[in-house]
Amino acid sequence: MHLLTLIFGAVLLSEAYSLICHKCLPGSTATCEFKTCPSVGYQCSVLRITSYAGGSKLSDIQMKTCVLNEDCAEGSVNFGLTRNVITSKCCNSNLCNTETAPEPSESEPNGKKCFHCNGNVCTTTVNCLGNEDHCISKTVNVGGETIITKGSASKQICSNTKNALFKGVIGGDISCCKGDYCNSASSISAGLLLLVTPLISLVMFS
Repeated sequence: MHLLTLIFGAVLLSEAYSLICHKCLPGSTATCEFKTCPSVGYQCSVLRITSYAGGSKLSDIQMKTCVLNEDCAEGSVNFGLTRNVITSKCCNSNLCNTETAPEPSESEPNGKKCFHCNGNVCTTTVNCLGNEDHCISKTVNVGGETIITKGSASKQICSNTKNALFKGVIGGDISCCKGDYCNSASSISAGLLLLVTPLISLVMFS
């Protein structure tokens, strides 16, 4: 009986401490709705994903939802030809995510250098910007062919490679390393980076 009471109380306590947040997803024509976060350990958030190509802004996607505490982060991934920047703002009270996420700040070269690919050649230098402190290699399977691209990324990106949001921004599987040019210029197969707007998996928000 005591065990049943304890379990019932734990369930009620979890519900009582679950936040309610605004949920607005990109590409949705419907108005925003309210979302009860799954459990404790979540925050309300506003997220922004800004994509650049050749230094010009390519897209600017914004959303509101619940995220895990560790997923409330900022970072960028830079493939030389394109760069995607994530900014966010999180809060811990019901329906507190009413604002928009901040614009990405101007990022200056930080002195670190990595390889990136220009066509089939991965010997070009990309100058890391802002808090990009890791070199990366990304692999994507397209029609049975493994395409490799290289670049730089922030620690937050490398530390959350299984995060659905970050995977959507990256667009493939990545490996990270630390140190100038540590993402080796050699590769079995390399190809041009597909210039597409980041596709965000909505599974994490369901």
